[in-house]
Amino acid sequence: MKENFEIEAVSRDTQGKGASRRLRREGMVPGIIYGADKEPEMIATKHSDLIQHLDHEAFFSHILSVKVGGKAQRVVLKDLQRHPSKPFVTHLDLLRVKMDEAIRMTIPLHFDGEDVCPGVKAGGIVLKGMTDLEIECLPGDLPEYIAVDVSGLEIGDMVHLSQVVVPEGVTILGMDQIEEDNDPLVVTVEEPRAEKEESEEVEAAAETGTGEEAAGSESESD
Repeated sequence: MKENFEIEAVSRDTQGKGASRRLRREGMVPGIIYGADKEPEMIATKHSDLIQHLDHEAFFSHILSVKVGGKAQRVVLKDLQRHPSKPFVTHLDLLRVKMDEAIRMTIPLHFDGEDVCPGVKAGGIVLKGMTDLEIECLPGDLPEYIAVDVSGLEIGDMVHLSQVVVPEGVTILGMDQIEEDNDPLVVTVEEPRAEKEESEEVEAAAETGTGEEAAGSESESD
């Protein structure tokens, strides 16, 4: 079941760095709402409330409701700026959505079945080549995450981007550029590093030994 996120905001008339600093000192985060063929709207919301929302992963990939002056608008979070050295949000960008117009969003990947993965049970390690995907869909079809099933992977198995299953109505951007020799790796199960390094050392030693034997044979023939 999807969560409902509501952002309480107020309009702001003043712009500029000075005005934004004053808002932040008052515990507010300046932001902007734009899109849907309407004029951009400058807003501010309580930092404490926003931080509580940010604790939920779904907040980043969800249709949000922002209320300004009691009037609600449907939006998605498009950008979030943070202070470089302090735990503060300094600005947020919200994009208005129309339910009949497609939007592009970055959605997190969830890897299901790691606890029962045969490769992991055999000592392997799950290595993730991606943690999110950029998708396009109508707002009503927006998933909170995309699941990748790893429950049946053995050591050495891989899941490529072309194998990721997405919900109906959702398109992974860039899929038209995927080719057999250019299919990004999403996740794989590798053998334990110690065993992998030992295997590589054995292979290297075998190759070196073969080279020495070949050189010796040539010397004897001379």
